[in-house]
Amino acid sequence: MTGATGTVGGHVARLLCADHPTRLLGRSLSRLRAVVPAADVVTADFADQSSLERALEGARALFAVTANPLEPAHDAHLLAAARTAGVQHVVKLSALAVTDDRADDLITNWQRENEDRVRASGLAWTLLRPRSFMSNTLSWARSVRAHHTVATPQPQSRNASVDPRDVAEAAVIALTTAGHEQQEYALTGPQAISPAEQCEHLAQVLARPVRCVEISLERAYTAWAQHYPQPIARALLDSARRQGDGAKQGVDPTLARLLGRPATTYRAWATDHAHRFS
Repeated sequence: MTGATGTVGGHVARLLCADHPTRLLGRSLSRLRAVVPAADVVTADFADQSSLERALEGARALFAVTANPLEPAHDAHLLAAARTAGVQHVVKLSALAVTDDRADDLITNWQRENEDRVRASGLAWTLLRPRSFMSNTLSWARSVRAHHTVATPQPQSRNASVDPRDVAEAAVIALTTAGHEQQEYALTGPQAISPAEQCEHLAQVLARPVRCVEISLERAYTAWAQHYPQPIARALLDSARRQGDGAKQGVDPTLARLLGRPATTYRAWATDHAHRFS
């Protein structure tokens, strides 16, 4: 699997390594070993297809996560290496925005192209399309600790955000059980929730006030542009506008069906991560 040091990948790695022989691919062996100390880890670089072929040798299935929309060749290299190495099944982490005809930003188009590559690969495949992760609100933690405040654009806009642990569990099911080949799964949380409502849940969990303060989209874009290349910051702005227009409110039952239980609520996620905000 790739992406073991990421939001979903770390959970996938820990779940897989508990019961299945699993190899973690990445550029830093020390970072990979920090995820699961006993895991089989190997260095590989998305820019070097031969290193990927060596890393994938003998693998039956691949959990594929890439993270740089400015490097579309990474996915092409990974899939070509998977074919050469004899991988049979690819489970690809994508995004639910690919199904929105109004989404025409860099990140969404990159994910669409990645999905097209997977479908054309000749391998069995499963596409996981999560909505935004509940864990994105960890970016509020410093402000909540210091000022009991969250500054966010469009605080009343709703998103059917999902617990990345649930996405990871769905990925493991797709990787290790039959019947998920050539399937596309929309993965959302159990309800559409706004930043203002998330702040209310945090306040209840932390037993202290958490104020939600609205900022303009222009101010949010300026902050994103300080941390990301301009094309990615622009994509984040476009995504935020679509959320404000209601494009991310839809709740899908697929995740609960896959897991055999209800998807995790934001309140439950916040309770489990309260220490990060304290």
